[in-house]
Amino acid sequence: MLQAEKRKIYREAGADALFLEADHLRRYFTGFYSTDGYVVLTDEKCLFFADPRYFEAAEKALKGSDVTVVAGAYKEAIEAVKDCKTLGVPFPLVTLSSAEALREKGFMLVDCMPALKNAMEVKTERELSLIQKACDIAEDALLLLLPELKEGMTENETAALLEYNMRKLGASGVSFDTIVAFGANSSVPHHETGETKLKFGDIVLIDFGCKVEGYCSDCTRTFLFGDDGKHEQFKKAYEEVLKAHELVKETVKAGMTGREADEVARGSLRKAGLDGYFTHSLGHGIGLMIHEFPTLSPRGEEVLQDGMVFSDEPGVYLAGKYGIRIEDSCFMKGGKVCTFMHKTDRKLIIL
Repeated sequence: MLQAEKRKIYREAGADALFLEADHLRRYFTGFYSTDGYVVLTDEKCLFFADPRYFEAAEKALKGSDVTVVAGAYKEAIEAVKDCKTLGVPFPLVTLSSAEALREKGFMLVDCMPALKNAMEVKTERELSLIQKACDIAEDALLLLLPELKEGMTENETAALLEYNMRKLGASGVSFDTIVAFGANSSVPHHETGETKLKFGDIVLIDFGCKVEGYCSDCTRTFLFGDDGKHEQFKKAYEEVLKAHELVKETVKAGMTGREADEVARGSLRKAGLDGYFTHSLGHGIGLMIHEFPTLSPRGEEVLQDGMVFSDEPGVYLAGKYGIRIEDSCFMKGGKVCTFMHKTDRKLIIL
């Protein structure tokens, strides 16, 4: 029998069948990872079309579930929906060429993205538990890394060791390319980790995360590698970023919009004269994708509700000088913000 969650998505989409290709959507509907394949969802069944690279493993993994594994690929998936007049496809995730190919076959396309978004942005208990595990692994990996940091290590070496730790602790991969920024490199929010070497007195910013069964974690911590007595301005700014980070946890409530949540942190930094250096949004949804809904930004209109997962990551960046970001993966429960991160300190640590 088709699970109630899938039937709800199908009915909200308003199409004869859903025709899904994106890898994270295949995993959402089947629980099985593959780099290729198609999911067809109707009011009665969920079909996963897997080619020979995945068929045997998929059939074994999904035995007893509400997913029927079918040998095949695009041709077979199209054959399964040949009697449908309307197909639900997620417009933001479908290429123009793919959409035109479906229209040429006579299908009328309906955007099923709103139905998918409504379902996927509110996580189930199972999803929350997987994200919690991914967060635990990420924090444990960081705690293993910190004692290993030595003067002369490169950003790349540091990132590699952290990623090794996460894999060793059970992660299936990273959520995104690990960001390690030493010194003035920290002023670039999405610095490309490179060959810069660590030296005494450097700021160390590490933005990282890992996956467990496809579900992501996201964390950023900022440190000082020894105190050379030249970072008083940095330390004051750090306290203001930390204040904004914690204020979000204390004051953001269910029913607020992502824009209102962003303003909690931005307003706090504004009082300190630092809002002009907060150059990105407060947060983003986290799930099978590292950037999902809801969006906590000046344009974020999603209403926060229990079960939503998102980052709390205010930051301050002074070009060519320093950057600070403090980030937790968080979720809404009982109308309040709760953090998945319980093992690493958010206060400034001097290594």
